[in-house]
Amino acid sequence: MVPRHTIVTGVAGFVGSHLVEQLLGAGHRVTGIDNFSRGSREYLAAASQTPAFTLLEADLADGIQSLAAFTKAHRQQPVDTVWHMAANSDIAAGVADPSIDLRDTFLTTFYTVRSMRELGIPAIAFASTSAIYGESRTILTEDFGPLFPISNYGAMKLASEGLLSAALESHLQRVWIFRFPNVIGGRATHGVIYDLLRQLRATPGEALSVLGDGTQQKPYLHVSDLVDAMLLIVERAPAALSYYNISGTDDGATVRCIAETVVEVAAPGTPIRYTGVKRGWVGDIPSFRYSTEKLSALGWKPRLSSQEAVRQAVSEVWAQLNSCSSLS
Repeated sequence: MVPRHTIVTGVAGFVGSHLVEQLLGAGHRVTGIDNFSRGSREYLAAASQTPAFTLLEADLADGIQSLAAFTKAHRQQPVDTVWHMAANSDIAAGVADPSIDLRDTFLTTFYTVRSMRELGIPAIAFASTSAIYGESRTILTEDFGPLFPISNYGAMKLASEGLLSAALESHLQRVWIFRFPNVIGGRATHGVIYDLLRQLRATPGEALSVLGDGTQQKPYLHVSDLVDAMLLIVERAPAALSYYNISGTDDGATVRCIAETVVEVAAPGTPIRYTGVKRGWVGDIPSFRYSTEKLSALGWKPRLSSQEAVRQAVSEVWAQLNSCSSLS
């Protein structure tokens, strides 16, 4: 049987590099595309040992480069599905410079969809986010609304969802949308765990400075659980337009819990200093709760709770930061 041919955008990033290993393990042929603005070739070490993997370097926010990369992949073997993971993953950076999310979050989606239309590629699986919902005290179901994001990242992800919905009416056959929670684990390139551990390495002996008052509480999901959930949704979701919250079923973990775990693992005895405000930064949503009933109905549940995921991720990212490659 000829293996299915899949494109993964943002393949050298945090989620993309984990996803590609799972797809290759399931027998897919995979072409990965990345511009290496945030990802790392080192994250693709395992995938690169597999003959079924091809890596292309291209900037998907550039329409010419996008079409050229997709055409090259499609000519080798027709592509049936695109896993679109490429985006700006740093919400605070997008607040400081809105053009980052316009370019790296929305335009990468726009030109990916346009390239798919040119080549007749029928299906896309899209990494969206809880940030599309904005700030709410209610439990967030997939049909919650109205949607008013408070970050440029959330706004551009929501615009991307709208673009995919429209494309389904004109040329796409299947769209899967995954609304991520806070995803953590090894190969992270950003996020609270990554930032706190980097701070400890850079300023040994000094107090750990933590944005917010420590009470911010959100669901955290280990990247291995996230990838398992995405694969299951693509396998089992029945609708042409399928959109799912992905998260654990617990109440999440607080920033205080994360900071204390970071100190315990990386620098025992280090004092922790909180900035004392509820919101960590502009665009930060201090607390939210997901409904995952829709995902649970497909038969999925996470392997790790939020706090278990935090502990495992702290150990993985600390090892990552202290590896020879990170120190060079």
